[in-house]
Amino acid sequence: MIPLLTLSYRTVSGIAAYLIARHGADHRSAEPATAPTDKLIGAVGELGSEDGGMADIVKAGMSEVRLGGTVENGDPLTADANSKAVKAAPAAGETVAIIGTAESDGEAEDVIPYLAAPGFLSNPSA
Repeated sequence: MIPLLTLSYRTVSGIAAYLIARHGADHRSAEPATAPTDKLIGAVGELGSEDGGMADIVKAGMSEVRLGGTVENGDPLTADANSKAVKAAPAAGETVAIIGTAESDGEAEDVIPYLAAPGFLSNPSA
């Protein structure tokens, strides 16, 4: 993968490799993501992190993430309850955080490349 910007975060609890992290309560801390509405950082690198350890997370460029469901190349990615990437599909009037876009098709438990581009995706109410 080709990371352009990688930052290290202290983990509140262990986060396995390729799972999605969210911002923790302290500055530059991370914890496992549990919902699409979390303030997502991105996927933890290939080494993962133990409790109180450091996790490398790509903020821009190419990285890899473990899937929690089926995605297609180009789908925006968010977190499920298990810190895995799923297609972002906000309900009407909802805004969800995304970590970027899938760069490959994949199914649950696959590790795929993604273009790291954290942001938010909204679906205006009808």
